[in-house]
Amino acid sequence: MSIFEKYLSIWVGICIYIGISLGNWFPSFFESIASLEVAHVNVPVAILIWMMILPMLLKIDFSELNQKDLNWTPIGVTVLANWAFKPFFMAFLAWFFISNIFGSIISQEEQKSYIAGLIILAVAPCTAMVFVWSNLCNGNARYTFMQVAINDIIMIFAFAPIVGLLLGLSSITVPWETLFLSLSLYLLLPALIAHYLRKRLFRKSPQELEKIITLSQQFSVLALLLTVILLFAFQGEAIQKNPLLILLISVPIFCQVVITVLITYWTNWKLGIQHEIAAPSSLIAASNFFELAVATAISLFGFKSGAALATVVGVLIEVPLMLIMIKFVMLTKPIYVDKQKTKPILE
Repeated sequence: MSIFEKYLSIWVGICIYIGISLGNWFPSFFESIASLEVAHVNVPVAILIWMMILPMLLKIDFSELNQKDLNWTPIGVTVLANWAFKPFFMAFLAWFFISNIFGSIISQEEQKSYIAGLIILAVAPCTAMVFVWSNLCNGNARYTFMQVAINDIIMIFAFAPIVGLLLGLSSITVPWETLFLSLSLYLLLPALIAHYLRKRLFRKSPQELEKIITLSQQFSVLALLLTVILLFAFQGEAIQKNPLLILLISVPIFCQVVITVLITYWTNWKLGIQHEIAAPSSLIAASNFFELAVATAISLFGFKSGAALATVVGVLIEVPLMLIMIKFVMLTKPIYVDKQKTKPILE
């Protein structure tokens, strides 16, 4: 591992501090960067996400992707976690913590708004950052790509009905522009570019391809750290003004991510799934599509609403929290593999 990857948790902590500090020192500068959006997709962050996604996609030989050798068991586990468990579990956690545990601190009107934002955050599975999480835990690139593609297809049809059901709304204003732009930007276009680059580099020499993949890994980690700085700088002032509120909203998100990862990881282990698939499977199950969540919350409840704030808090804590989960699945890999020695491994 490079020094960046080996001490990633330390670098992320430093970048969080730098981001909050810069956001407070130069609020107008970061407000102008935050305003560089197309359909609620921030352009600078999108560029950094591309730098994180491409190294993993370069590992995939798309010409060999087919359904015959695809193991549908872990895909089924993740789909069930994303669509049948996580949204409803988050609805319970949001109600339990925001309305009950913290009910004396937060007004009833604010409670409803924060709960709505947390539910919206949990309904859509992540499209972009999961490639980064999978890459950092040495996940199977082909599985990750197929899982994201399947989740995105389901999301087009299931997002609005589930949000409407859990929020008790008869009609949902889905920001379709944000949804389709994000899917094109973070899945379709990077896949096409990676496929073209891989073919060209492989024709030149397989060694050249491996060299570029290894080099791009360093840029991927650097882009992740810059993304952390930007995300926390965008909300630096809000974090300073409402630290307790940010902390309270973070509690149900923390519980949802950790418990979802543990349940999915354990289920894959019981089913005999290899670690390189089980690790990204559990991370994909817990991660959220924050661009869509923020856009939906704003379109339904307004830019200054508690719902919008709740989705933004999800953006802020997801990166450091998912890195903790990556550390967990990597530290437990020897135990995971050892306990499976007597179990059938699903190819």
